[in-house]
Amino acid sequence: MPRKKKDVLSSLNFYLKEIEPLTKSQLEVFESENHLMLHGCAGTGKTFISLYLALDDLQKDLYNKILLVRSAVPTREMGFLPGTEDEKSKVYENPYVSIMSELFSRGDNPYGQMKQKGIINFLTTSYIRGTTFTDSVVIVDECQNMTFHELDSIITRVGRNCRIIFCGDFFQSDLKNSGLKDFMSIIKNMYDFDFIEFGINDIVRSDFVKNYLVEKYKEGIQ
Repeated sequence: MPRKKKDVLSSLNFYLKEIEPLTKSQLEVFESENHLMLHGCAGTGKTFISLYLALDDLQKDLYNKILLVRSAVPTREMGFLPGTEDEKSKVYENPYVSIMSELFSRGDNPYGQMKQKGIINFLTTSYIRGTTFTDSVVIVDECQNMTFHELDSIITRVGRNCRIIFCGDFFQSDLKNSGLKDFMSIIKNMYDFDFIEFGINDIVRSDFVKNYLVEKYKEGIQ
């Protein structure tokens, strides 16, 4: 009887910690099998659970790799930062390094090791033209900071056997003219997406953050 092929994680001796949803909105994400638009408050775990579920899909051998896509906010162009292109992008990769160290319960930089093997790739929106995503989970993070052109460019890169997850928050936008609302009005008509909103009661980062945001929204400050 042939031996079962190892998935990409266990072949590296990486074993994903089991995570349970902590709120109703997180549970909706876990139960969805569609493409996802996750939007709402800071500190609700949107990026964390997206990366966990993407890794879990790799563990189940549903996809071969994870693509993390961000815009080079706040400068829009990475030329203002010192160093090589790789050194510049590391500024935006730090959250994923931390999340993956927690998800694998190890401190030897699993993110860096998986990136070196090509299992995880990090892209900015400046460098996706002409590419096609295949056999991948695509996580588009901080999408409230993207123009409509950037969002349009990303979604039209999706090829065969892909799942795409957008994470963002209207209230955190660093752009005066974010394209997220117009983009959402289009994909709502596609029936391929589940839209899951995260509110104040979904904040899991800390009670401190939750209390701050409650008072901030009471003051009408966005």
